[in-house]
Amino acid sequence: MKPDDPLLQILACPLDKGPLHLVVPDGPGEAEEAAEALYNPRLHRRYPIVDGIPQLLPASGEQVSEAEHEELLKRMAP
Repeated sequence: MKPDDPLLQILACPLDKGPLHLVVPDGPGEAEEAAEALYNPRLHRRYPIVDGIPQLLPASGEQVSEAEHEELLKRMAP
């Protein structure tokens, strides 16, 4: 998924219905598909993107720690 993908404008968190942010891969050593995710910084929840398809069921999201939250904020696409 690309940061300018129009789909990002309409996707919403299944829990609070707020906007989600694309998290980009950390570096060249990290597989892009494995690293891509949508993130809700308000609830500290990360939703994976598998084979280009966002997994937005509430059970698909995972709660992240405060340290992971800070790292994900740095990796969010502009």
